[in-house]
Amino acid sequence: MKAAVVTEQGVQYTDAPTPSPKANEILIKVKAASLNRADLAVASGHRHGTVGGTGTIVGLECAGEVEAVGADVKDFKPGDRVMSSAAGGFAEYAVTDSGRAHKIPANNMSYEQAACMPVAVQTMHNALVGAGRLKKGESVLIQGASSGVGLLGMQIAKHMGASIVMGSSTNEGRRGKLKDFGCDVAIDTTDPKWPEKVKEATAGKGVDLIVDQVSAGVMNQNMEAAAILGRIVNVGRLGGMKGEFNFDLHALKRIDYIGVTFRTRSPDEVRAIVKSARADLWPAIESGKLHLPIDRTFPLSQAAEALAHMKANAHFGKIVLVV
Repeated sequence: MKAAVVTEQGVQYTDAPTPSPKANEILIKVKAASLNRADLAVASGHRHGTVGGTGTIVGLECAGEVEAVGADVKDFKPGDRVMSSAAGGFAEYAVTDSGRAHKIPANNMSYEQAACMPVAVQTMHNALVGAGRLKKGESVLIQGASSGVGLLGMQIAKHMGASIVMGSSTNEGRRGKLKDFGCDVAIDTTDPKWPEKVKEATAGKGVDLIVDQVSAGVMNQNMEAAAILGRIVNVGRLGGMKGEFNFDLHALKRIDYIGVTFRTRSPDEVRAIVKSARADLWPAIESGKLHLPIDRTFPLSQAAEALAHMKANAHFGKIVLVV
């Protein structure tokens, strides 16, 4: 098969072995795959969990048709339209644990649209409802809200009953679009007084739950903006892996600071997260209430160009490869 493979000369569109499904896996004939920030690290030769290094097929999620199923798979059959988080998704074929996969709703959802959903659904539902313990009527702030994951996170927060949903972006044009995706208050974190805007929106209390995809550069201001007994969920580190941390402010606010990643989760843990997200969100996904914009599509053969487009950070929404 053809795939986007990490080489010493960068990501190249080249031949790779077609994978075979293990007993619990499905083999997907990929129709579309979408990009995530972690793909940039893998493409540059770094590891992401167990994935990485020369010879690695890039990609974390895809959509397509089931080509074959492992001996223990009961919920899928060849020909089913599916979307799933799947390592090595930038290829003509990919395998994934069947417990990670969803059948594409039987409506007009295209493969391109479906490929945008799996990682964002499982990541943000877990960050908000699982790790973040969101309760109906609480306020939420998504740091890095103009990413595909962030845009879906705001919609999920609203769908799950959040009272006020705030989202941050350092780009004025993108901030202006956030209201179309569930954002009540758009925050510019280049303004050093942004925590005051959060407090104004919450009648002085501060925000109950922050889902943070930025981390280092905003950590202390996150704690300033948080309510007493607030929660901050560390999902991403787009602003840096290390930074200042005001331990006294953390103690003063009695904040729960919670780290999450799929890299150290067992298959059973991931299956439980996917199942929980489906239980809460599937009717809203089927109806189109939860959706993501596609910024641009590229053919699979131009995976390197698609990754460069993401690295330039000029996109709004998801970047998709079409097979």
